[in-house]
Amino acid sequence: MKSTSDKFRGLVLNLSLGLLGVLWLTGASDAAEVRVMISGGLTAAYQALVPEFEKATGNKVLTAFGPSMGTTTNAIPVRLERGEPADVLIMVGYALNDLASKGKVVAGSQVDLTRSPIGIAVKSGAPKPDISSVEAVKRALLAAKTIAYSDSASGVYVSTEMFDKLGIADVMKDKARKIPATPVGEIVAHGEAELGFQQISELKPVKGIDIVGPLPSELQKITIFSAGIATVSKEPEAGRALIKFLASPAARDTIIASGMEPIAAGGAN
Repeated sequence: MKSTSDKFRGLVLNLSLGLLGVLWLTGASDAAEVRVMISGGLTAAYQALVPEFEKATGNKVLTAFGPSMGTTTNAIPVRLERGEPADVLIMVGYALNDLASKGKVVAGSQVDLTRSPIGIAVKSGAPKPDISSVEAVKRALLAAKTIAYSDSASGVYVSTEMFDKLGIADVMKDKARKIPATPVGEIVAHGEAELGFQQISELKPVKGIDIVGPLPSELQKITIFSAGIATVSKEPEAGRALIKFLASPAARDTIIASGMEPIAAGGAN
């Protein structure tokens, strides 16, 4: 069975012509260093697509990873506050819009790239609980001894809305914990939590876990991941070319393979 990375490699082999067409329409010119800050949701697809972008343009993409929100050292808002350089920001849509309202993102440059559903994971080989209905998810949560969720958009929803919706918020206080910065799947793989909640695209690259499936529609919360140009950008045109590619049909299959649904077919403003 092919790994996720192998599947991505096969997909990007077919991207060159599509990418060159995107860049011709964008008018990309001299090679540049493009600095990107990106949160976890789009990372797997991004890492598969960037080498093809670099090959076609001659541009070098330098990447800093971190959550879309929070106060950890590598969180994107924290990175920006301490003056780290950035051209492109790729993160949860509402968090990107919040940065735009604070003057950290070029007005009108935001592009919605993908929709990402929340999934549940268990350690590889562990029994998979029934999560086919709201009541089944509730039973699974009550039966689990330990639960992990992220410190980003999916975790905020799970801890502040979903537990309340299920009427189990008080019970969850003693056994559910927020995981800052580290992928939730890694916590599950190490046996530190029986159940892990995170975007499926962030769970898929993690070894040592089995993805049970997405939350049922009645509990599901779709996260939008978006990209925009940082106001401190020194290479805004090269940044726009990268965003245009990530939003183009040429990137669609790779994004779908990562567990996300593509949105945009255009480019950055």
